[in-house]
Amino acid sequence: RFYIGQTTNLANRLEEHNKGQSSYTSKGTPWILIWSTQKMSLGEIKVLEKKLKNLSRERKIKFIQKYHQGLVDNELLNELSKL
Repeated sequence: RFYIGQTTNLANRLEEHNKGQSSYTSKGTPWILIWSTQKMSLGEIKVLEKKLKNLSRERKIKFIQKYHQGLVDNELLNELSKL
């Protein structure tokens, strides 16, 4: 599964998810960061978040591959694309 969200402190938010502090993500632990990006305005963030949440799994993977500058774990992404 992919989780798409926004935060001002990525490391802290990932830790919260992995500790089960969010009911929505508690069943998917451990969460592994594959891709992230920074935006300058809340408007940009909301537009991107909505776009990503509406993509299929396959299209999310293609999006991450296209915008690879935020890619954290290329090997894991390649494995996910094979599933």
